[in-house]
Amino acid sequence: MTEAPPTRKLTIVAKDPGLRLGGPDGPMAFTQVSLPAEILAKGPTGYRVKVVDYNATDRMAYLDQQDYQDAEGNLLDPFAPGEGEDLLDPAYQTRLLADPNFHAQNAYAITMRTLGAFERALGRRVGWSSGGHQLHVAPHAFAQPNAFYSEPDRALMFGYFRRDDGSPVFTSLSHDIVAHETTHALLDGLRTRYTEPSGPDQAAFHEGFADIIALLSIFSLKPVVAAAIGEDGAVEAGEEQITLVSAEKLTVQAIKESIFFGMAREVGDAMGSGERKALRRSVEITPELGREMRTSEDEHDRGEVIVAAMMTAFLKLWMRRIEQLGRFVKDTYNLASVVDEGARLAGQLLNLSIRALDYCPPTDMDFSQYLAALLTADRELVPEDELFYRSTIRAAFSAYGIETPVQGCDADGCWTRFPDAGRLTYARSNYAALTRDRNELFRFLWENREALGISERAYSEVLSIDPASRVGPDGIALHETVCQYVQRHDLFGSEFKVLLGAERPEGMETTDRYTAYGGGVVILDQYGQVKYHIANRIFDGSRQLARAQYLFETGQLDGGGGEDRLRFALCHLERMGG
Repeated sequence: MTEAPPTRKLTIVAKDPGLRLGGPDGPMAFTQVSLPAEILAKGPTGYRVKVVDYNATDRMAYLDQQDYQDAEGNLLDPFAPGEGEDLLDPAYQTRLLADPNFHAQNAYAITMRTLGAFERALGRRVGWSSGGHQLHVAPHAFAQPNAFYSEPDRALMFGYFRRDDGSPVFTSLSHDIVAHETTHALLDGLRTRYTEPSGPDQAAFHEGFADIIALLSIFSLKPVVAAAIGEDGAVEAGEEQITLVSAEKLTVQAIKESIFFGMAREVGDAMGSGERKALRRSVEITPELGREMRTSEDEHDRGEVIVAAMMTAFLKLWMRRIEQLGRFVKDTYNLASVVDEGARLAGQLLNLSIRALDYCPPTDMDFSQYLAALLTADRELVPEDELFYRSTIRAAFSAYGIETPVQGCDADGCWTRFPDAGRLTYARSNYAALTRDRNELFRFLWENREALGISERAYSEVLSIDPASRVGPDGIALHETVCQYVQRHDLFGSEFKVLLGAERPEGMETTDRYTAYGGGVVILDQYGQVKYHIANRIFDGSRQLARAQYLFETGQLDGGGGEDRLRFALCHLERMGG
């Protein structure tokens, strides 16, 4: 058996079958992506992703599946172009789209690619919320225009439906949709309490963050971005030929209108008879409209605000880099340089967006806290903002009405370091155990509960201890340990003021039950000392009143009737059917 290389390539749809390069009659965007090499079982099934191709609507399983190794153990891409074919060959593309096994490969590869992006950014392995090692992926789950992450089923479910002319649309072929749903699963593993009823921003963050990851991950596919922008001639430079692109294609507005900023183009077109285009096109939301959408009760609409802010920051930074490139004849740029700058920037912002999760509290998340986490995560690796990342991101979010928290942040909008680490008692803690044993960490938190502002009256639990190792642009490694703890207090409406320090919400009865949540992230440095304590404290009267009022007004005061773990299926179905 031949020794397996560290990576393998698999063919996927680069964005969406509805995206056509060079015009409506052009080829679709296909590409090959590098993934960790593993000996795949049929499905395909690997150590983290298991494709289960069962169609619940037709009650049938697709059993005639592909082999991913030959008889000698060499790794195969069964859908690589054959002799006389290439990735842009229309006949080749049509053949792949008609094969359900390719749909399975597409879903597997994009799920693994998204998982890889998270693990590289966080500097550690990332688990699924279910606690199992494998996430199930169903590429033909049911005949509905829907796709969702189901935590109870430990699965991503992708539906399919038919256009008015009878032709099929498969959500498992959309890079946007697969990456979006995989991000839900990963975020649920990292911050499992974000699926519970809370304030209006928390559910919206799940949706907006998933869109951000999906969009930025696509911009890292350089050959596809180059083909989508298009060529405008070439120039000879010695023995080299430089492909050119017109400057008029590279304005902010022109790129906003490009084919790459819409989410799920094929699904949107099919459901809207050609009028709806992409399901979401957040980058076109103006700051004025975005501030209005900040008050929306629809979590998709509200979540689009942070997508618009992040993609606006991406565009401004990309434009700044393009402007620094030299121009060629007839007001043109080197296409390869333009794409390289965009892909590098997208990769950096993708890493930053994911790394920021380590600096987010584990409960009752809001957009302002995510902004502070973004700025902090960047400053930890890049202390000097010489490329204007932080200032651009902060300005973009501010334009959409999102500012950093009033308390807990410094003048730069970053979280403040723990103010007086000398007040903490480390003498009775074992350093090695503190960074890997939840009981040891809980002992440390309990002994320092007064200094850390942790209530001794609430139920407390350490959720996770995760080592993280990241390398900055200067080559210096940053080693941290990310520790999450949560607190909860179950009470009646009659106890609200006594226990939480605020009048109960208008309309709440004395016998109504309410669960107050709190918790924090403790970041330990390489010496095991507390660097950051980022918390939403449980006995914060104003925060608990705002949360309880929102839950009461939206009928979630009882915990959502047990539907909080199924809400991705319900809200995605409502969105796609809207």
